[in-house]
Amino acid sequence: MNEIRKDVIGNLAWGLGIMVLALVSMQARKLGWLEPETVTRLVIGANGLFVAWMGNRLPKSFVPNACARRARRVAGWSLALSGLVYAALAALAPIPVACWGGATALLTGVAVTVGYCLSLRHQAKAS
Repeated sequence: MNEIRKDVIGNLAWGLGIMVLALVSMQARKLGWLEPETVTRLVIGANGLFVAWMGNRLPKSFVPNACARRARRVAGWSLALSGLVYAALAALAPIPVACWGGATALLTGVAVTVGYCLSLRHQAKAS
């Protein structure tokens, strides 16, 4: 129960943080302190960093405890890397490339994670 509460609080903190970042960035844009593209890049980059953070937390809900360490390692790497690619594209690439490339990176990371976790789950049921 304590672990669930910790996860919910962490997720809510990220969501609130991204919303505050978006609102503060929009206000800064209205005041002329930021360009519209910078606001977009900040929010997209924050979303990518959130995915990277979640990369180490997601697999616990998909696999039995005996396999959790392997699943966490694969998920941590795949989601963390895809989240960082997403954030880097948001910071450096043209916006259309950042959107398509970032979405592709995230979908690839999620597919690798879910596929690996489901294969571990299947192996655990078979044993």
